[in-house]
Amino acid sequence: TGKGEGTLNRRQDVAEEFRVNLLMLEFCLLLVFQITHYKQYPPNVSKIYSYFECRRKKGSQFSEVVFFGLQYLLKKYLTGPVITEEKIQEAKLFYQMHFKQAVFDEEGWRKVLEKHDGRLPIRIKAVPEGRIIPRGNVLFTVENTDPSFYWLTNYIETMLVQMWYPITVATISREFKKILAKHLKATSGSLEGLDLKLHDFGYRGVSSQESAALGGAAHLVNFCSTDTVAGLLMAQRYYGCPMAGFSIPAAEHSTIISWGRSKEKEAFERVLDQFSSGPVSVVSDSYDIFNACKHIWGDKLKERVMERSQDSCLVIRPDSGDPAETLIEVIKILEECFGSSLNSVGYKVLPSYLRIIQGDGIDLHSVEEILEKLSDEGWSAENVFFGCGSALLQKLNRDTLSCAFKCSYVESNGKGMDVYKQPVTDPSKGSKKGRLSLRRNSDGFLETVERGAGKPEEDLLVTVFENGSLVKDYSLEEIRKNARLRDEEMNPTLHNHEPELLHNHIINGIH
Repeated sequence: TGKGEGTLNRRQDVAEEFRVNLLMLEFCLLLVFQITHYKQYPPNVSKIYSYFECRRKKGSQFSEVVFFGLQYLLKKYLTGPVITEEKIQEAKLFYQMHFKQAVFDEEGWRKVLEKHDGRLPIRIKAVPEGRIIPRGNVLFTVENTDPSFYWLTNYIETMLVQMWYPITVATISREFKKILAKHLKATSGSLEGLDLKLHDFGYRGVSSQESAALGGAAHLVNFCSTDTVAGLLMAQRYYGCPMAGFSIPAAEHSTIISWGRSKEKEAFERVLDQFSSGPVSVVSDSYDIFNACKHIWGDKLKERVMERSQDSCLVIRPDSGDPAETLIEVIKILEECFGSSLNSVGYKVLPSYLRIIQGDGIDLHSVEEILEKLSDEGWSAENVFFGCGSALLQKLNRDTLSCAFKCSYVESNGKGMDVYKQPVTDPSKGSKKGRLSLRRNSDGFLETVERGAGKPEEDLLVTVFENGSLVKDYSLEEIRKNARLRDEEMNPTLHNHEPELLHNHIINGIH
C-alpha cells in the first residue's frame, strides 16, 4: 500500500537492473585471466589454434571419456551477437576497477562489434557429442577465422574448459552403467531395466543450479532415471528431448517421522494408500530398518504389500549403515517374509511387487561391492536399484580426467608454426603440436594426428560453431546412441581386464 508499494517497486527495479547488467556482462566479464593476453602475443600474429583434451594419466581409474556438454555452452554463451556497446562500456569500467589500470582491449572488442555485428569470428570443430574417446586424444579445436582477432581463440578458454564437468559426470555415469550391465546380465540373463538402475539423487548436493543442470543432463546420456529436474530442463531446452528421465513417488524422512515413532506403520500405510497404482519408494530406516522390514512391511502390512503388482511395486529404501551389509540383511529379511524364486539363470529374485533401492554411500566402488556380494549370496541384480548423489555430480574436479586446453599452432607473417609445451618438471603435461585431427586407424583404434598430417576425409572432428552460429545441433537421442555400451563392455570377463586392454591399444597421437 502507498509508500510500501513504491519501495517494493523501486527494489524490484534495482533488482531487474542488476540482473540485466549481469546478463550484459555475461560474456565479457567471465574471463579475467585472459583479459591482458592480447598485449602479450608476438607481433604480426594472425592465427591462434588451440585444442582441448583429457590427458592420459597412468594408473587412472578412467581410460576413456564421454564427450558431452559443448552444445549447451555454445548455445547459451557464444551463439549470436554476444558483443554490444553496452557490454564493452561495462567491461571497460569493470576491468579498470579490477586491475587499477587500463588493460581492457576496448578497440579490439569494438572492431568485433563493427566488423562482425558482435558475433565471434571463431571456428570450433569437435567430436560428436556422446562419442566415447580414449584419453589423450583431441576432443575439440578452436581457431580464429579473422586474422585481426587471433586473441579470441584463447580468450574463451576459461568458458570452454568448463567442459570438464559434463564430460566427467557423463564418464562416471557410464562407468556405473558398465558395472550394472555386467552384473545384471550375469545374474538375470538380460539387460532389461538397465536404463533405470541408477537414479540421480544429486540435485541438492551440487554447487549451483547450472551445475545441477549440466551434471543432471550428463547423467541422462546414459540413464533415464533422475530426480534432478534441472537436468531434464536442460535436455529439453538445449538437446531437443521433451522428457529425458523419469521418477516415482517417494517418501522422505520428514514424511515418516512427522507421524511420530509409535506410528511408523501408519506413516507407511499412508504412502501405500496415496499411491495405490504405480511404483512407490519408502525410506524405512528412520528408526530401525530391520524391524521395519520384518515386523511392519513383512507382518503388519504384509497383505497390503502383496496386493501390489510389478507395475505398482513397493521399493524399500535403506538409508544408513554399511551399504553392502545393510542391503544383504534387508534382502534376507524380505525373503523370509515374502519368499523368493529363481530366475532363468538360477539367481534368486524377490516377488515382482517388491524391490530395494540403495541410495546411501553409493559410488563406483561400493556399487561393485554390493553387486558382487549379492551375487555371491545367490541374488540377482534385478532386486535392487541404486541412487547416487555427490559421487555422481560433486566429488570430482578438472583433474579427475586431467582436462586441458592448449595452443598448438600459430601463424605469423604468413607462416605457420607448430607450438607446444614440454615442462621438464612434468612430462605428462606436454602438449600436442600443430593442427590436429582425429581418425580411426587401420586397427580400428582412435588416434590423434598431429602437425597437420591428417587427411580431411578421415577426420572425425565436426565443425559445430563458426562465426557466431551453431552449425551442428545434436539431439539427446543421437547422443545416447553414440554413448551406448559396446558388447565387450557388457561381457563379465572382458570388463575385469578392460583398463589393461585399453592401455595396450590406445594410441596417444602420431608424433
